[in-house]
Amino acid sequence: SQAPRLPVPDSVLCMFRDQEEAETVVDDSSKHGGRLRTFPHERGNWATHVYVPYEAQEDFLDLLQLLLLRARASVPSLTAMAEFHISLSQGVILRHHWISPVVQSLKEHLASFPRFTCRADRVTIYTNDPKSRTFIGLEVTSGHSQLLELVSEVDRVMEEFSLPSFYKNPSFHLSLAWCVGNLSEELESCLQELQEIVNRFEDSSYLVRIPGAEVRCKSGKKIFSFPLR
Repeated sequence: SQAPRLPVPDSVLCMFRDQEEAETVVDDSSKHGGRLRTFPHERGNWATHVYVPYEAQEDFLDLLQLLLLRARASVPSLTAMAEFHISLSQGVILRHHWISPVVQSLKEHLASFPRFTCRADRVTIYTNDPKSRTFIGLEVTSGHSQLLELVSEVDRVMEEFSLPSFYKNPSFHLSLAWCVGNLSEELESCLQELQEIVNRFEDSSYLVRIPGAEVRCKSGKKIFSFPLR
């Protein structure tokens, strides 16, 4: 006699139902400061990102204003970042029911990672993959090896859920400001002056030290924190 068919678990049925119900939302770039999403927003999809946060103090914001003053002479449309961090993952899409297991896995992989300090003091110009945005950033000049080890832990979690791992040979950096379009040539032309502003700024060596004391994962509007040991 034929074995009875086991019922399909609700979680699996919901997964397919979510896919059928997902509807593409028209992307309104005015809602995120003129930036374009590089993936469509769909109901039930959560944009997710893992990073080391940097809490900017007043002196750092003063330095940023000086940099923007000079850079905007070349590119007037530059906008300061609202928050500062060093990315440890690409932006990935999670289904809602994946958030808890991904967060739990990150917690397990990062629990025994020791705290460290890194330094970001080299002004660098970046563009995103589709070259639809240009960024001014401070590139990490020490603490690179610890960040690489952190990325390898985060990558293990991503691979566990068949999500894309981080870029090979990454340039770790703190993004300071951005603009729409590929304006890297215009910004490269004042790069040396921007670097001199950082070098000459009082206490800049202290300002550009980033404490690697915690890792955060932002999924939609939820933020999960993983303190390092």
